[in-house]
Amino acid sequence: MIAILKGKLEEKQTTGIVLDVNGVGYELAVPMSTFCNLPDAGREVRLYVQMVVREDAILLYGFLTREEKSAFQALVKVSGIGSKTALAVLSGMSVQDLASAVSNEQSDLLTRVPGIGKKTAARLVLELKGKLGPELEAAAVGPQGTAPSSVQADVIAGLVALGYSERDAAAAARNIPPDATAAEGIRIALRYRN
Repeated sequence: MIAILKGKLEEKQTTGIVLDVNGVGYELAVPMSTFCNLPDAGREVRLYVQMVVREDAILLYGFLTREEKSAFQALVKVSGIGSKTALAVLSGMSVQDLASAVSNEQSDLLTRVPGIGKKTAARLVLELKGKLGPELEAAAVGPQGTAPSSVQADVIAGLVALGYSERDAAAAARNIPPDATAAEGIRIALRYRN
């Protein structure tokens, strides 16, 4: 079983990467959260790896953080969720946002991921509850121990409707003052993102 690979990033494409480890090129599929944080081709990188053996292929999935790999493993254990869908979830939202959506039972946030409908989102919330690890679920609630405010949720929804990714929208919404309205919050978030 391959758990970690460290080597030179040979190719970097949105469909996957090739990692040269001592002259052997490993092709890995990665979520966008990992892809966006990879260095340029030719640089050294270390990835946590999940190996999936199928009847017709051996597939490798790479992640920059242990939390991403753990979330991927938890996602593929949910009935009806395959590796591609798990990658789509991790590409559409951060692990912390996934943990927050699950712990706060906000299945509507999961439906924003392409390929995830209402029934699948509800099943994800139900089956992932308590399975993303205590450190992620603790991070899912804010520093004061509260879930994101309804204004922040409205701002995130508005930014996603404008074309921002769930992760970027959530990052921008964290800068919203607690007394702001949703409209003010969206304006502040748009200034933050530009």
